[in-house]
Amino acid sequence: MGKWSLVMCLKLCLVWSLGTATYYQSLTPTLMGFREEKFTHLHFYFHDVVSGPNPSMVIVAEPNGKVKDALAFGTVVAMDDPLTVGPEADSKVVGKAQGIYASISQEEMGLMMVMTMAFTHGDFNGSTISVLARNMIMSQPVREMAIVGGTGAFRFARGYAQAKFHSVDFSKGDAIVEYDLFVNHY
Repeated sequence: MGKWSLVMCLKLCLVWSLGTATYYQSLTPTLMGFREEKFTHLHFYFHDVVSGPNPSMVIVAEPNGKVKDALAFGTVVAMDDPLTVGPEADSKVVGKAQGIYASISQEEMGLMMVMTMAFTHGDFNGSTISVLARNMIMSQPVREMAIVGGTGAFRFARGYAQAKFHSVDFSKGDAIVEYDLFVNHY
């Protein structure tokens, strides 16, 4: 009887522990080794190049039928665009904007941006900032997009990015976009 009671008690303890086990725990940034939160402003230029022998963006999916507009509704583009200190093509490269954007509006030129800005030089080398947002490129002179995350120096990043055209060559499809990022991070 004593052995049976011990086995039954162990089984009940096991069932109880499985029922109360959790897959999470509450933490604070301090417990994770993060100190004070920082606020950083970044300013750079994004070069979206279609023309020439080495384009930084390519169309990977197009809508069915004959469409004259290069970014017609339904078009999906992959990008690997350089980020530079200045607007000139030979300006110092500080990183790359890598991701996709898709044309999302039937009425106006609107894009859904899904991109990671990967920094390759300077204080933020190896760090990234992720942007996920609607970008109404022709109807708003300054567009605002959400910063939804980051890695490295930008862990727990949140904030917003402002984008405005520096220059556009409509005949070639090339654009240089000025970006200002306002980022809270640890």
